[in-house]
Amino acid sequence: MTGVSLDRASEVEKFDHYAPTYREAHQRSVRLSGEGPEYFAEHKLGCLARAGVSSAHSVLDYGCGTGSLTRLLCGRFAFVGAFDPSAESAKLAREQAPSATVYGEEAAIPSERFDAAVLSGVLHHVPPPERSRLVQAVAAKLKPGGRLFVFEHNPYNPLTRRAVRLCPFDDDAILLPPREVRALLAGALASVRQDYVLFFPRPLAPLRPLEPWLAWFPLGAQTMTVGVRAGA
Repeated sequence: MTGVSLDRASEVEKFDHYAPTYREAHQRSVRLSGEGPEYFAEHKLGCLARAGVSSAHSVLDYGCGTGSLTRLLCGRFAFVGAFDPSAESAKLAREQAPSATVYGEEAAIPSERFDAAVLSGVLHHVPPPERSRLVQAVAAKLKPGGRLFVFEHNPYNPLTRRAVRLCPFDDDAILLPPREVRALLAGALASVRQDYVLFFPRPLAPLRPLEPWLAWFPLGAQTMTVGVRAGA
């Protein structure tokens, strides 16, 4: 979360409050999937690997929360940076991912430093008028040719909407239609691509290898939207 967009006092206060119990609250909200929070973090890591982000690359987890994805990134990539305006969340992220560089403030993140950046479930907490500024701010942290990966809930999936309703820290969430995410990235980056991901709950796990072929189908639980910083 960045500047005005992510440093709103009410949001920071809320995530400071939920930081110690974040995993449990997340677990309850996604229980119908049959999976725990770790599965969703591992899925994002797999998406980056399939997209060709290599182990030699540097990755920024922007809006990292308590660090469940940050920890996995540290096991795969050469340099991992992370940022969250919630001090309590960032403290837990440092504990979960001690080899990551967790920045204390957005301004401390170096510009043009990263080969890839991830915004995972961040934009739906940002007021719509401020979303474009946030995407531009994160894009500025990328090297020319670097890629921004945005994972957002798909409001067209009924189970996703139910999970959001059940999640106490999503009480203010304003879900983004897929076209809005595409437009936000197109305003700051080039070669924007969007896929739908996460189709099958645990009882249908044997079908998950089919998911890459369903990327066009608009009922995945989330969207993955990727844009490239120009100038490579």
